[in-house]
Amino acid sequence: MAAANAPITMKEALTLPSIGINAQFITFTNVTMESEKYICVRETAPQNSVVIIDMSMPSQPLRRPITADSALMNPNSRILALKASLPGTTQDHLQIFNIELKAKIKSYQMPEQVVFWKWITPKLLGLVTQASVYHWSIEGESDPVKMFDRTANLSNNQIINYRCDPSEKWLVLIGIAPGSPDRPQLVKGNMQLFSVDQQRSQALEAHAASFASFKVQGNENPSILISFATKSSNAGQITSKLHVIELGAQPGKVAFTKKQADLFFPPDFNDDFPVAMQISHKYSLIYVITKLGLLFVYDLETATAVYRNRISPDPIFLTSEASSAGGFYAINRRGQVLLATVNEATIVPFVSGQLNNLELAVNLAKRGNLPGAENLAIQRFQELFAQTKYKEAAELAAESPQGILRTPDTVAKFQSVPVQAGQTPPLLQYFGTLLTKGKLNSFESIELSRLVVNQNKKNLLENWLAEDKLECSEELGDLVKTVDNDLALKIYIKARATPKVVAAFAERREFDKILIYSKQVGYTPDYLFLLQTILRSDPQGAVNFALMMSQMEGGCPVDYNTITDLFLQRNLIREATAFLLDVLKPNLPEHAFLQTKVLEINLVTFPNVADAILANGMFSHYDRPRIAQLCEKAGLYVRALQHYAELPDIKRVIVNTHAIEPQSLVEFFGTLSKEWALECMKDLLLVNLRGNLQIIVQVAKEYSEQLGVEACIKLFEQFKSYEGLYFFLGSYLSSSEDPEIHFKYIEAAAKTGQIKEVERVTRESNFYDAEKTKNFLMEAKLPDARPLINVCDRFGFVPDLTHYLYTNNMLRYIEGYVQKVNPGNAPLVVGQLLDDECPEDFIKGLILSVRSLLPVEPLVDECEKRNRLRLLTQFLEHLVSEGSQDVHVHNALGKIIIDSNNNPEHFLTTNPYYDSRVVGKYCEKRDPTLAVVAYRRGQCDDELINVTNKNSLFKLQARYVVERMDGDLWDKVLNPENEYRRQLIDQVVSTALPESKSPEQVSAAVKAFMTADLPHELIELLEKIVLQNSAFSGNFNLQNLLILTAIKADPSRVMDYINRLDNFDGPAVGEVAVEAQLYEEAFAIFKKFNLNVQAVNVLLDNIQNIARAVEFAFRVEEDAVWSQVGKAQLRDGLVSDAIESFIRADDATQFLEVIHAAEDGDVYNDLVRYLLMVRQKTKEPRVDSELIYAYAKIDRLGDIEEFILMPNVANLHNVGDRLYDEALYEAAKIIYAFISNWAKLAVTLVKLKQFQGAVDAARKANSSKTWKEVCFACVDAEEFRLAQICGLNIIVQVDDLEEVSEYYQNRGCFNELISLMESGLGLERAHMGIFTELGVLYARYRHEKLMEHIKLFSTRLNIPKLIRACDEQQHWKELVYLYIQYDEFDNAASTVMNHSPDAWDHMQFKDIAVKVANVELYYKAVHFYLQEHPDLINDMLNVLALRVDHTRVVDIMRKAGYLHLVKPYMVAVQSNDISAVNEALNEIYVEEEDYERLRESIDLHDNFDQIGLAQKIEKHELLEMRRVAAYIYKKAGRWKQSIALSKKDNLYKDAMETASQSGDRELAEDLLVYFIEQGKKECFASCLFVCYDLIRADVALELAWMNNMIDFAFPYLLQFIREYTGKVDELIKDKIEAANEMKAKESEEKDVIKQQNMYAQLLPLALPAPPGMGGAGMSGYGQPPPPGMGGMGMPPMPPYGMPPMGY
Repeated sequence: MAAANAPITMKEALTLPSIGINAQFITFTNVTMESEKYICVRETAPQNSVVIIDMSMPSQPLRRPITADSALMNPNSRILALKASLPGTTQDHLQIFNIELKAKIKSYQMPEQVVFWKWITPKLLGLVTQASVYHWSIEGESDPVKMFDRTANLSNNQIINYRCDPSEKWLVLIGIAPGSPDRPQLVKGNMQLFSVDQQRSQALEAHAASFASFKVQGNENPSILISFATKSSNAGQITSKLHVIELGAQPGKVAFTKKQADLFFPPDFNDDFPVAMQISHKYSLIYVITKLGLLFVYDLETATAVYRNRISPDPIFLTSEASSAGGFYAINRRGQVLLATVNEATIVPFVSGQLNNLELAVNLAKRGNLPGAENLAIQRFQELFAQTKYKEAAELAAESPQGILRTPDTVAKFQSVPVQAGQTPPLLQYFGTLLTKGKLNSFESIELSRLVVNQNKKNLLENWLAEDKLECSEELGDLVKTVDNDLALKIYIKARATPKVVAAFAERREFDKILIYSKQVGYTPDYLFLLQTILRSDPQGAVNFALMMSQMEGGCPVDYNTITDLFLQRNLIREATAFLLDVLKPNLPEHAFLQTKVLEINLVTFPNVADAILANGMFSHYDRPRIAQLCEKAGLYVRALQHYAELPDIKRVIVNTHAIEPQSLVEFFGTLSKEWALECMKDLLLVNLRGNLQIIVQVAKEYSEQLGVEACIKLFEQFKSYEGLYFFLGSYLSSSEDPEIHFKYIEAAAKTGQIKEVERVTRESNFYDAEKTKNFLMEAKLPDARPLINVCDRFGFVPDLTHYLYTNNMLRYIEGYVQKVNPGNAPLVVGQLLDDECPEDFIKGLILSVRSLLPVEPLVDECEKRNRLRLLTQFLEHLVSEGSQDVHVHNALGKIIIDSNNNPEHFLTTNPYYDSRVVGKYCEKRDPTLAVVAYRRGQCDDELINVTNKNSLFKLQARYVVERMDGDLWDKVLNPENEYRRQLIDQVVSTALPESKSPEQVSAAVKAFMTADLPHELIELLEKIVLQNSAFSGNFNLQNLLILTAIKADPSRVMDYINRLDNFDGPAVGEVAVEAQLYEEAFAIFKKFNLNVQAVNVLLDNIQNIARAVEFAFRVEEDAVWSQVGKAQLRDGLVSDAIESFIRADDATQFLEVIHAAEDGDVYNDLVRYLLMVRQKTKEPRVDSELIYAYAKIDRLGDIEEFILMPNVANLHNVGDRLYDEALYEAAKIIYAFISNWAKLAVTLVKLKQFQGAVDAARKANSSKTWKEVCFACVDAEEFRLAQICGLNIIVQVDDLEEVSEYYQNRGCFNELISLMESGLGLERAHMGIFTELGVLYARYRHEKLMEHIKLFSTRLNIPKLIRACDEQQHWKELVYLYIQYDEFDNAASTVMNHSPDAWDHMQFKDIAVKVANVELYYKAVHFYLQEHPDLINDMLNVLALRVDHTRVVDIMRKAGYLHLVKPYMVAVQSNDISAVNEALNEIYVEEEDYERLRESIDLHDNFDQIGLAQKIEKHELLEMRRVAAYIYKKAGRWKQSIALSKKDNLYKDAMETASQSGDRELAEDLLVYFIEQGKKECFASCLFVCYDLIRADVALELAWMNNMIDFAFPYLLQFIREYTGKVDELIKDKIEAANEMKAKESEEKDVIKQQNMYAQLLPLALPAPPGMGGAGMSGYGQPPPPGMGGMGMPPMPPYGMPPMGY
């Protein structure tokens, strides 16, 4: 069957490899697809990641680095569930993430391992463990909830699916297990069905199952169905069934009848089985998908087979419902994502035609609203109507596919049926059925509503509209408007009857909704008319409406000026202002006129409003001069000033200060330029200086920076306004640092009498010119001298101040200044008074009045400069008597005592308060000894040194330096640059130190001499102290110092000092002597103090005389000494002597060094003696190990065996390795055998050529490394039998296999290697590597065995590796086979084509070609077959027909010139109606002159260049070809060309038919004329009938009459007259019927009026009412509905006074 006519359409939606998914991850465990929205793939290489594929944009996969065992995407949203096992446990960690929010939703640690999980709903995860099933909700914080335990039939099953029904009351778990023993290849399916309500399970056999909801006829509640498919084998008989049963049948309701059907598997698919089932809820179809790609389609209601086909050549392992398309997705092992959907255009014709199942075809069409069953439905409807089965006919019409029967004709049919007494009118039955089934169309809604409106039952309309049962239209709204405006508005809105909606909103005065609605629907009402309408009744509403218009997108539909004029015409100034203020907020230049307008109308009428608008500053584009004039007229002078731009205008307005707020005027000045502002300020001062001064001062303060302070000052000075200057500068003073400004302020304050302010500024300001201010104040002679005092005190004019005050007899201010203002400046005052020859009494009184507040030092300086120091005697003594300790007081008093020579030494030594430096300095010229006394007292080192050097007082200096014991002082005086150093040293050695009795002073002096590097002087000093019987002769430190100094300065004296002195530090001094290379002296010291070890070290290390050391050791006989000797001998390489010394010393500590030395010297016999001694001292593994090694070196193997049998701590492993490394294999063999180190023993035996023993040892070692070493040794020795034994134990290790193979091959042992590998195939631990390596070896060395090996072990080979080997060795046939096995079909195809002589096989290549992924290979295959196998090219192209671009194939063949060769292929694919194929075939038909096939091709396939073909064959020599050309012209609408061609070939019938089909009257009449001209009377008569509808009667009669052909035209004339008389009769009949209908209608209306008067209320309406509502009846129809319609929501309502009646 052609794919285009198949009821199920298959489409490749995606291939996973094309978006980067590796084929190894396209498996059931790695790929999940929970819905049609997402595919999730888990990758483990090259890194762990999860790939999320959104099916709406599959080319943009989302790859995230996530490590998990499983990943599931939520069916609806971007929520990812992850499962990972916890290492070392059987627990699983579950997590749920929201990918969009990048947040974790929930996590849980399952105590059991989850073997399968699935999203069973968008909010619920199903978790299946080995024992139970759990549900885990993603909402809230709940943990997984156990639902049920698995039944026994599912034990040891692989779970492949888990589902729940829509109500979550039924659950089904499906698993598969290995088949029965008699047919193990047929997988067994098991199912567990669980009822949540009953908490019961049922075990069944099934491979796939799914739930569905289905509404059974006669049951208003949907039934829950389960469908499951099973395939089982019993006694060799295979049974395949599909079952559909109802779950939880509803008591008292119509139940679903259980259905079952056979699943027919073709013979080639006997072992195939169902793996998935999907149910299309859209079409109620069951899809059963098998593993090998078969698709079974069944009807859900009847279980009738609809379709079967193979949809995939590769195994399918995963499916998912495609609910939006009514189909399903399937994924196969190649990574194809296939989408199966219902072919809506063909499925119903297929069922009705191919299956001949008309009932199923109609049901499918009704359920899925599918085309193809229209005729069947119409026929069935007419049959039911004819049988008066109106209810059934109504139901058929309501459910008719694509609403084919829901037409006005159907309504008219039901209306035409007369109403039988006691029965529901058929029309109402029809409408009731429609309401129950769904929504009414427009015509039905109007007809039903007309009935309800006539009954005034608008509540029914409201409920039907709320339930969306009626289709809204403008006509329906017009009908409802007569009873309810609100309801009509709702209908208009739903029907998008925009003008009616706008009119309704206008009537309801909801003008804001007009704009909102118009914007929503894109409607443009007459806004100006609406605005005028609103203005008449609601001015404020008009404002709001106008504002809403202004905010519309695209701008206001009415000009703002027009809207404003509408307001102003009605004198609505406030409203106009409100509107303009709102719309002019953007302040755009194009609104300048409107801005001016709103200001004008308010300045004239409401100036305060205009002022507020201007104050808001929202406009900037209006006519400013015009507004300025209006503001001035309105008295808004500030606004006028703000708008005038000329200085004269501003001057004219600004003088009205009486009407201008001062602050506003000040702010206005800020807008003027500097020049204009100063001009205006001058005018204001000229007009009213006193009145405007405050404003001018305020302006000057506010804008001093802009105007310039100097300009303001000049302005005030110009008008001599010191008051203004005072106020102006007062505000500016705090922020100014200009000295001139501060002076001007002081001057203005002084001239205005502000003395306090003058005093404050002079006291606080730091910026005025002090000199200038002082002079001004002295000239001003203010009565208060405080300002002058402030200036002079702060800026150092105290002498000038004192002179001014003294000369002006202002002594009171002098006293006040000294006592209260600044006592610190009293010395300056006293000095100036002394200069002014003021009386001493006043000065003394002034000094005494201040007393302790007076600074003594400057006062003394002032008096001392004027030689009037004695003036202070009384004052100083007074201070001392008060207990003053001020140094300056005592300094001054000391100077007076020194000058008066009143026992100065007593004062200098007893007074603790004077400054030694000051007084000493004062004494230097008067008496140097007094200066020394003063300096000694104050430890003034530098001053004392200088004065003693200057006056040659070195003895005093030496005594002082020794007593001070100060290192820095010693450094200074002993500095070589000190020219007096020698004199000082002489006095220190001869006088100062001998006089000293203090050890500290001696020590300090000695240290100083040492620091100064004066060793000879130091020796001289120490000999005098130590060797000459002094108090320090036996001093330990001094003796040490003497010897050490001699070592450093005079080594010749050292030995003498050693012999003469006894109380020194022998060890320390000896070490110093060693460092000074005085080795004999050091040896003498150590020997003197019995330090034998140090002494022998000197002999060994320094003197380097081992003979003396040995002699010394024999003399002292100490172990430590012998140890040191032994070490020295060891260092000198005297190993034997050293060992002897160590043995004498009984010293085992140096065994490591001895071992190394003995090994280097090869003295193992002595080493054995030493190690035996050491073993008695210590238990060291190294000692025992070295002893064994030494035995080995001297070939004492027996001693080794004896030693290792004794207790020892030797590291035998290391010893054995060492012996092995040094080729002492016999000794190593003993050790390895003793410690059972079989690996090493084996290698050792190999070295000894004992191969059999090596193999035995290797077997015991069982180590891969050992096996390899023994194996390789055996190979090298050509012991291939033993090598094979070893090799078999190696090649079972994957990592070592390649190394063994390379070793054999490198040595040319190919046959032996192949034998080894063949033997390895039978091993229990044989792995893929062995099979692969053997295949590689066959490829290289035994090609004849390769193919057999590949076919036998294809599943156990590393195919990529073997592919490389075959490629290298050019085994093309085997290479192709491997590519096929590895699903590398592209490479397989390429190999076949590139190496066809060896690799090509037609059947095999066809199988390969359909599986390749690279489209280009299809066309390469076409070229290949064209070149090498042209006889089979059609067979190949038929295989590729669904995959290739037919246009490209045709192009290839056309270029090659072999189009005829692929004619069968093009015929087969022509059904696709491809232009290139059609043209190629047509070209072949033309060449073959096969006009029948050409015409058939043109009829069936019109996608080609029709005109081109027609032009090509219109001159063909064959008549039928030219006829085809005319036919093509006719099909293309080129009527004239077609007719002309037909006339040329005398094909008059074709010409007439063409003219008739053209519908062109002119062509038809021209053809008549042609026939007359040619004398073809019979053709003339025929043409009249063929073109009957086109030819005008008058033209035909005229032509016939003029050409004597009346007889031939007469039949046409008779037909024409008969037609027109029939039309007249119909018109008369219609007129009569219309008149009768009018009369009947009038009579009916009269009857209705009579009935309305007869009854007090209406009868109930026999229509379905909304739930909970009782509907009133329709007059004239009193029959109740049949009992069976109660389920449709229509309660039985008997007519008044009549019992219920059935039918």
